[in-house]
Amino acid sequence: MKKIGIIHTTPATIASLNALVREIIGDVETVNFLDDSILGDMRTGHEVDFVRKRWISYARTLEHMGVDAVLSACSTVGAFAEEADRMLDVPVYRIDEAMCRQAVERAGTVSVFATLASTLEPTVDLIRRLARSSDKEIQVHTVLVEGAYEALMKGQKDVHDGKIREAVSRWAPVSDVVVLAQASMASAVDASKDAAAKILTSPKLGIEKLKRDLGM
Repeated sequence: MKKIGIIHTTPATIASLNALVREIIGDVETVNFLDDSILGDMRTGHEVDFVRKRWISYARTLEHMGVDAVLSACSTVGAFAEEADRMLDVPVYRIDEAMCRQAVERAGTVSVFATLASTLEPTVDLIRRLARSSDKEIQVHTVLVEGAYEALMKGQKDVHDGKIREAVSRWAPVSDVVVLAQASMASAVDASKDAAAKILTSPKLGIEKLKRDLGM
């Protein structure tokens, strides 16, 4: 049986990602690591190099535990996942890579939504790098959904989801592609029919890529 290690920075992604792994991949063992101090440190810029070192140490530990792949559930630390991928003998994936690739393939105007300012830059950076390597012309808008993350941390998921849907409905008409940068945002649009064909979320696309790459 294959084994996948998932590194989380919020408890909000644990149940949903594990359910998706079971749904999409099926018979696979998952090992979950959670460090919920990382987002706070990244938001304030507090000892970012130490955050980097400990995130990579989690990936190394998962490798030592015999996982076939490591998945980063957090877009904010995407650069650390890319670095770990170059260092380790097992593949390390960004949950948002497949989503960003698809956004670039569609090209045009890409609106990137996040509930944390610290997530916008890593996601936009990845999109721009992928666009350059593909010779694609894109225009990127960034939208910070104020108050949504704070609502989620207070357990007010309905408020969190409502703020995201409101922001998406406002920007979708002027966007060719809508990118929800954080895995924790994906459920906000599950029940929304507004501009559904334009909206890209990372969890499903990321795990489908993982399945393809591992030949599962």
